[in-house]
Amino acid sequence: MNKISQAFKHGKAFIPFITCGDPSLEVTEQLVYAMEQAGADLIELGIPFSDPTAEGPVIQEANNRALRNGVKTDQIFGLVKAVRQNTQIPIVFMTYANVVFSHGIERFIKKAAELGIDGIILPDIPFEEKTDFDQVCKKYSLALISMIAPTSKDRIRMIAKEAEGFIYCVSSLGVTGTRDRIDHDLGAMMKLVKEETHLPCAVGFGVSTPQQAAQVAAVSDGVIVGSAIVKLCGQYGNACVPYVAEYVKNMKEALMGI
Repeated sequence: MNKISQAFKHGKAFIPFITCGDPSLEVTEQLVYAMEQAGADLIELGIPFSDPTAEGPVIQEANNRALRNGVKTDQIFGLVKAVRQNTQIPIVFMTYANVVFSHGIERFIKKAAELGIDGIILPDIPFEEKTDFDQVCKKYSLALISMIAPTSKDRIRMIAKEAEGFIYCVSSLGVTGTRDRIDHDLGAMMKLVKEETHLPCAVGFGVSTPQQAAQVAAVSDGVIVGSAIVKLCGQYGNACVPYVAEYVKNMKEALMGI
């Protein structure tokens, strides 16, 4: 069983996202351990990019802070190497095509796989244009995680059929960020996905409270939270680890027994 599927083996998965290097790479490493301890099942590590088109202001600012800190992709590979000496929790990268292109597609994916990264999410690569990345990911057994949005409609079945690792279901239109409520019919989207694949489906974009997490988990296999966690990193800086750990603990508890 691959590590991504293990994340969904014991009930509903909680998947936190953090931006590498915000507030520092040292704190990012500590956050990984603290979030795992608090109940995270899989962790998304964001590689900062200057124009993160899928992100709202909170994660955009985190990207800017990390880049101002001089964080480079090779340093993030170093971070993963250190993390993998202490934990085998499933980890996926989330970044943008330009980051991978500028590093060299094969060089980037080969290195990520060698270091123990389990998958990669590239929100700016449409399904129809994924071939260059997909072939290399398959070569190195790295899951290219597919995203499905409310606008995917007729393409949902097609995307689900070719998906790997898990499916990232976008709860609402627009960019990442907290929402007052999740009002899209997730159940209908999940039904279409499940008719095409046995892969787990996790929902992200807009989930920030334990109540929302429970609501989303009722119709999915897991919940992804980014902005609410990144906001804590921005608010508390180098002192953010216990605050993030407490938040993750509360969110994971909301998923227990669903």
